[in-house]
Amino acid sequence: MKIFLIIAAISGALAVSLGAFGAHILKQLISVEMLEAYKTGIQYQFYHTFAIMSVGLLMHFKQTKSLKWAGYLFTVGIIIFSGFIYLMAITGIKALGIIPAFGGLILISGWICLLTHCIKLTKTSF
Repeated sequence: MKIFLIIAAISGALAVSLGAFGAHILKQLISVEMLEAYKTGIQYQFYHTFAIMSVGLLMHFKQTKSLKWAGYLFTVGIIIFSGFIYLMAITGIKALGIIPAFGGLILISGWICLLTHCIKLTKTSF
């Protein structure tokens, strides 16, 4: 679906922007520990941006429920995982650190949905 390609493009642009913000501005304002957490959020956002892009491209060949779910789960997972890491790093509220774990579970679920789609593929369905 085209929506996942659009989401991937927006997420990629945001990841670059937030990465630059972290590298040039935020590093002067937060601890090394929080900056490392922030960098982890950026990395995972990028990894899953590529996953969303892959889902969008795969959907041009065959649309399945598991593939659609993978795209949505990756999107929500980025928001919860990376978003709360960014929030924790910027605010310094370490108690927010448990929330990204739920985002991580959502991202894993997205990968399982993608796996389900791939297992069901045949030579003629790709």
